Amino acid sequence: MSMIEVKDLALGYENSAILKGLNFTVNKGDYLCIVGENGSGKSTLMKTLLGLQKPLSGEILFGDGLKKNEIGYLPQQTVVQRDFPASVREIVLSGCQSRCGFRPFYNKAEKQLAEQNMERMGIKSFEKRCYRELSGGQQQRVLLARALCATQKILLLDEPVSGLDPMVTAEMYDLIESLNKEGITTIMISHDITAAIHYASHILHIGKKTFFGTKDDYIKSDIGKLFILQEGGETNV
Repeated sequence: MSMIEVKDLALGYENSAILKGLNFTVNKGDYLCIVGENGSGKSTLMKTLLGLQKPLSGEILFGDGLKKNEIGYLPQQTVVQRDFPASVREIVLSGCQSRCGFRPFYNKAEKQLAEQNMERMGIKSFEKRCYRELSGGQQQRVLLARALCATQKILLLDEPVSGLDPMVTAEMYDLIESLNKEGITTIMISHDITAAIHYASHILHIGKKTFFGTKDDYIKSDIGKLFILQEGGETNV
């Protein structure tokens, strides 16, 4: 059974559709990259998957034991978010909020989970530092640790390497790939088509034309060939 099944979805604002007739599935262990032209609705789709926005029509079904509050989210950072005045530990712990229910404090298990994920992301040594003092790459590791506190099943990543230098970008991609290989299902919005076709198991291309299928099928498709050429991407990765 699919973890997420999207059926005939229409997305948009105030009854004005950006996308119509969208269908795709996400199975356990998949690495799905969502690509497409600017303004094609990638971020709107992400918000809809997270339940932050209602679809105009169609449905999103969750299966394979996945609950709506078990999706870890790594948002695309804004300038305001980068300047957030909290410690690394406080931000990572906040990923456990969905586990607390009406309880106004974190229990021992949640604190241990935060510790484990800080170790996992290599940020434990500076857990007391202020988030806004960190480099862009370190901040992304903090937010990834936070997302992992919310889930061990599925991650949604919105342009996770935006603004990072090439070396840190490569490290972040490798880190995400390692989490996927550990069994965490991954959905990533990316403008980097070369990285998408390198790491993804499946591609969802949205825009004037839509494609959903395996990476190999995307590379062979007319829509994939054209988009890769337009974006200056490479298929021999």
